[in-house]
Amino acid sequence: MTKVREIRLKSRPSGLPTYDNFELATVELAAPAAGEIQVQNLWMTVDPYMRGRMNDVKSYAPPFQLGKAMDGGAIGQVVASNDPAFKAGDLVQSGFGWREGFNAPASAVQKLNPGKLPVQAFLGAAGMPGLTAYAGLLKIAALKDGDVVFVSGAAGAVGAMVCQIAKAKGHTVIGSAGGADKVAYLKSIGVDHVIDYKAEKDLNTALAAAAPGGIDVYFDNVGGAHLEAALNNAKLFARFAICGMISIYNATKPEPGPSNLAQLIGRNIRMEGFIVSHHFGLMPQYIADLSQWVAEGKVSWKETIFEGIEKAPDAFIGLFKGDNLGKMLVKLA
Repeated sequence: MTKVREIRLKSRPSGLPTYDNFELATVELAAPAAGEIQVQNLWMTVDPYMRGRMNDVKSYAPPFQLGKAMDGGAIGQVVASNDPAFKAGDLVQSGFGWREGFNAPASAVQKLNPGKLPVQAFLGAAGMPGLTAYAGLLKIAALKDGDVVFVSGAAGAVGAMVCQIAKAKGHTVIGSAGGADKVAYLKSIGVDHVIDYKAEKDLNTALAAAAPGGIDVYFDNVGGAHLEAALNNAKLFARFAICGMISIYNATKPEPGPSNLAQLIGRNIRMEGFIVSHHFGLMPQYIADLSQWVAEGKVSWKETIFEGIEKAPDAFIGLFKGDNLGKMLVKLA
């Protein structure tokens, strides 16, 4: 038997999650059964979409169950195998996060060959967040030569990759983030105009000043006032990729929608929401492009790291307070 700790959903939050919504529990893992492997998790991710899974509502991802371990992306190492496809020491990627270790069928994990990249990058820049940026910008927003790109949540895991991909392709990029550190980071990666939304009294005016000719593409991670400002400053035939709306994830009652949706008509704006799981077929091309951009010095990334499974709730709650610069991760071993 091997003892491991895991984070369970103790209660469903109302508004911003609190520590009372989580429970740290210890479980014992038996030796893996036939066809199973046992994995020690090295890294886990926390992501904004997980907030929706804390509610008991039907969505594109099933809700977390009360009293059960939560789950999410993780990178781990096989410590025992009862399946010929894996051996001790193999690195694997799985959806069994929020725990220090687990037993699972070998078919439930993917073998990972990180090459020259750090393993945790496959939870961020080389994983789901990076692919989200790539698919949203190039496929959903259909980036074209000469486009002016506006990105909200620009210093986060997805937003920073959107900014850098757009810059790698030669575009003018406007990024919005909150606080001096995030503003400095965005400038350091080449973002042309950075808006500190926490310091601006009028986001619409700030965006108009940064893009006097208007924007062609808006990559939305925030919603709310950012979406309204983007609608007001859109060029004719602008394209909006709606990735997330973190500004409303902890709302306890329905938030008012943008008051200026009529701009969609007069400006012929195309606005499309998307989920990255529908675009996993782009991953091989994305990794090839990412590898080239990294080699050319055009793309890098930041990580905010908490250590220990007991710190996973801190990391998760911190997402909604803007505590992360780049990808928020929890180091487990």
